[in-house]
Amino acid sequence: MSTPALDALAAAGLRHQVVEHGPVRSLDEAAAALGVAVPDVVKTLVVRRGDDDYLFVLVPGDRVISWPRLRALLGVNRLSLPDADTARAVTGYERGAITPFGATTRWPVVADERIRGRTITLGTGRHGTAVLVEADAAVAALAATLADITDPAA
Repeated sequence: MSTPALDALAAAGLRHQVVEHGPVRSLDEAAAALGVAVPDVVKTLVVRRGDDDYLFVLVPGDRVISWPRLRALLGVNRLSLPDADTARAVTGYERGAITPFGATTRWPVVADERIRGRTITLGTGRHGTAVLVEADAAVAALAATLADITDPAA
């Protein structure tokens, strides 16, 4: 199997394991199917700063973006989540399979600092599959900014 994400992981020299998990309906189901804890299922969210200005935000599965902290980190007053069609247009991936690896545009990446030192899962650009990868190596390959940008999920 080849996807732009898997090709980008290989080109970056990142050791990773592809896991086919089939359809899942929740983060709990995804974690169980992948054999990892919920915090290790890392969501890749696309965030809009302005016209044609986006970034990827990596969020542990048990957390949500802290909008005030993310705005402060980025030095902006307003951020938003694009609709599904826009997210696909600016990344090349559908929601639920989005990853910064192999996206159509190399947008900046901000990762919650809680992923540091962990083995995490990320999307592959294809529903029903994920990759296991060392978070520190992925953060380095993406030149991501690590910061405290999340709150516990309600």
